[in-house]
Amino acid sequence: MAGLLFVVAAASGTGKTSLVKALLERTPDLTLSISHTTRGMRPGEVNGVHYHFTEKSMFESMISDGYFIEHAEVFGNLYGTSHTGVAQQLEAGHDVLLEIDWQGAEQVRKLFPQSIQIFIIPPSLAALRERLSNRGQDSAEVIQTRLNGAVEEIRQHVSFDYLIVNDVFDTALLDLQSVIRAARLTEAQQVIRQQDILMGLLNPPSAP
Repeated sequence: MAGLLFVVAAASGTGKTSLVKALLERTPDLTLSISHTTRGMRPGEVNGVHYHFTEKSMFESMISDGYFIEHAEVFGNLYGTSHTGVAQQLEAGHDVLLEIDWQGAEQVRKLFPQSIQIFIIPPSLAALRERLSNRGQDSAEVIQTRLNGAVEEIRQHVSFDYLIVNDVFDTALLDLQSVIRAARLTEAQQVIRQQDILMGLLNPPSAP
């Protein structure tokens, strides 16, 4: 059976990565597609777990070879998602989640129009600035650059299926889980996932 493809995008610093991590811990049978990136590895990150960290020349060669479903440049770094890896998991019946930016989501939407796309926003720009500062990973100049781009990023919410406000983390996580559960409970999905139950109900044994 074909799996479901979920896309989660957000403005930088909105808390997308933390929400996705918590979602994966609490959601059975949901696989995170690991993106490739040319950006440097941050403290605590592991190659092949958080990203496939890739040299820029290699990344550009992969673009030329049509390796990616989507790729985008974000704040000077390149990001991309393997087409083959995602397609194989979906064909095997696995539900796959992509944690990408809005540009990537737009490209995925064209190739996989059935993908379920979720956009996460902060409760305010002041909250976003505070979160970016509290990460302690970026300079004041980089933080300002990210804030300047945040408004344009947030404008892209109109292209998504679901919009979640990450104000209270647990509430946002529950909202995210609800989207996953609802998508899995559509009639079209349940016909596949509950095939044995439906067959038993619709084909009762003959009376003796």
